[in-house]
Amino acid sequence: MNTNQRILNAVKLTGGLILLAGIVLFAIGLFESHYSILVSIGTGTIIGAVFIFLMGVFLVISEEIVEKKSSRAENMKKI
Repeated sequence: MNTNQRILNAVKLTGGLILLAGIVLFAIGLFESHYSILVSIGTGTIIGAVFIFLMGVFLVISEEIVEKKSSRAENMKKI
C-alpha cells in the first residue's frame, strides 16, 4: 500500500509539472503571434501529461487488484 501511494504521488507530481509546462507553452503560442508553432507543442505536451497520469493511475489500480486477488487465493488455500 505504501509503495502504491508513493508511485501515485510521483505520477501526480510528474503529470502536474508537465501539464503546467504544456499550459504555459500553449498560452505563449496562443497570445504571441510570432510563435504559433508553440500552440501545437503545448497541446501535445498537455495530452502527454494526461496520458502519463492515466497510465500511472492504471498501473496502481491494476497492482491493487492483483494484490487483492492473490491474498484472496491465499486465504482460500488456508481453508
